[in-house]
Amino acid sequence: MKTEAYTSKPQGMIPNSRFPLLVHRNAIPGGGIDAVKGRFRRHGWGNNWQYPGVYHYAHFHSTTHECLGCAAGCMQFNLSVGEGGWTKLRIEAGDVIVMPAGVSHEHIDASDDIMMCGGYAGGRDWDNIQEAFLTPNLYYQACKNIMSLPIPDRDPATGEVMHMWHDAPSSVDGGWNDWRDGLDASG
Repeated sequence: MKTEAYTSKPQGMIPNSRFPLLVHRNAIPGGGIDAVKGRFRRHGWGNNWQYPGVYHYAHFHSTTHECLGCAAGCMQFNLSVGEGGWTKLRIEAGDVIVMPAGVSHEHIDASDDIMMCGGYAGGRDWDNIQEAFLTPNLYYQACKNIMSLPIPDRDPATGEVMHMWHDAPSSVDGGWNDWRDGLDASG
């Protein structure tokens, strides 16, 4: 298994996260719905689902961190991470993405046999936020929600302590100061 890490910073009204988005390549060799969902549940990531992909529009969650496992086929995401602000990422059966709350993601392409499984740290309930529909007050509330979330006990793919998240630089800003400065300047 190989792990990739992608960092992000606030952009527009997408909070992103101080935690890196993790991609565990071939974490669950061969994939499979039962294998992926079982692994997530064993490591404390519940409220599981299965679906042929994910939403075809950019969205993020403020109430929970999410894991996405490719059970079959392959899929391409657009993610609000990386140097340029958006990164295209392809995953295949057996790959797992550990998505910090606040990172926007969308389905942009997939094989005909795509099947994704998801789960949420501690089995939390999720919300669905799209940047285009955020007001400044809703953005502020989303940032507060994200900053109050605990680091999950274990990585959904490996079961290990999430050292990369524990070692992430602390941040209490979440983009709020940039937004507030713009509001102050406009009156």
